[in-house]
Amino acid sequence: MAKRDYYDILGLSKGASEDEIKQAYKNLAKKFHPDISTEKDAEEKFKEVQEAYSVLSDKQKRQAYDQFGHGYEGFKGFQGFRGTEGFEGFSQDFDFSDIFNAFTRGGFGDIFGEQFAGRAEHRQAPSKGSDIKFTMPVSFEEAAFGTEKEISIERTVHCDECGGKGYKSEKDISVCPQCGGAGQVSRSARTPFGMFQTVSACGKCGGTGRFLKNPCGECRGEGLKRERKKVKVKVPAGINSGNYLRLAGQGNAGRRGGPSGDVYVIIFVETHEIFKRDNSDVYCEIPLSFAEAALGSELEVPTLYGMAKLKVPAGTQSDTIFKLKEKGIQKLNASGKGDEFVKVVLETPKTLSKKERELFEQMLGEEETGKKRKGFFERFQEKLKKGFGG
Repeated sequence: MAKRDYYDILGLSKGASEDEIKQAYKNLAKKFHPDISTEKDAEEKFKEVQEAYSVLSDKQKRQAYDQFGHGYEGFKGFQGFRGTEGFEGFSQDFDFSDIFNAFTRGGFGDIFGEQFAGRAEHRQAPSKGSDIKFTMPVSFEEAAFGTEKEISIERTVHCDECGGKGYKSEKDISVCPQCGGAGQVSRSARTPFGMFQTVSACGKCGGTGRFLKNPCGECRGEGLKRERKKVKVKVPAGINSGNYLRLAGQGNAGRRGGPSGDVYVIIFVETHEIFKRDNSDVYCEIPLSFAEAALGSELEVPTLYGMAKLKVPAGTQSDTIFKLKEKGIQKLNASGKGDEFVKVVLETPKTLSKKERELFEQMLGEEETGKKRKGFFERFQEKLKKGFGG
């Protein structure tokens, strides 16, 4: 089945910005995360979203993908190269940098000699395993105070049956029948410079010069197998959305005894019903009655550390903001905490008791605001009579 377009997977257009790509990834990664999603095929969709993001978030990979589509990996050799008409003799994976490097060393002779010397040996060298990206949601409080969580990751590990070699005995290995053990094959290609015979890694043995006639039955000669493992993650206090944690050596196993890659845990902090966050500071709103605003009062307000007292002076206006020092979030990798900012919002009662109505009517006759408004209208009427120009 043909691969889906990476932009379609993230629900974006081809001209999407880096921020749009990052935001779409965060939303979809949370939606399809296998540990929290109840949707069908969530794990496969999660992998699909991660694959799309890994390409579109990388400028070079994205540029190649925009030009060549899903065949971009085969075109790494001529990123940025144009005018390939007349190069029909080369296959997609031919690396034109081989020719250009030959020029810089002083001639074409190197293409057929040291340019490819030792390539079979290089193919057999240990290689580091790939990294794994994992998006982990945490609650507002967990991000503020730190926590330890357990995640489940799927990764490749060395096969227990063959010890990661891909075979059990040296008798299971023979010389590659296609390249005769050289690890390289020759081919002719037509270029604007004429016909050239080039050398490339053998496709049958992968450039190793060796052929597994009896591969390990457990891993089918790969030396690796898939497993799901639970890993504990320590989340430090003060972490925020977009921050990531690196778990060294917990990624996919390397080939031929190479070291394992890493796991990068990308943090997504969930919203809170009361607090909003700006770095290490937190914000909240609380209602304030007319009486409390006019007379002044001492209120109990919520903080991340429990209830706290807040003194509201007499005559406080709506939307006034008060600061509670060091009632915010622990600063990440630093000492001290942020502050909490409390905005008081004047609340107008929608229903009144009989006694409340009598008190408000009594207060209405005494309020200075009504008297000031009356005086303003009287002056305005005088102006109308005289004319504004008078």
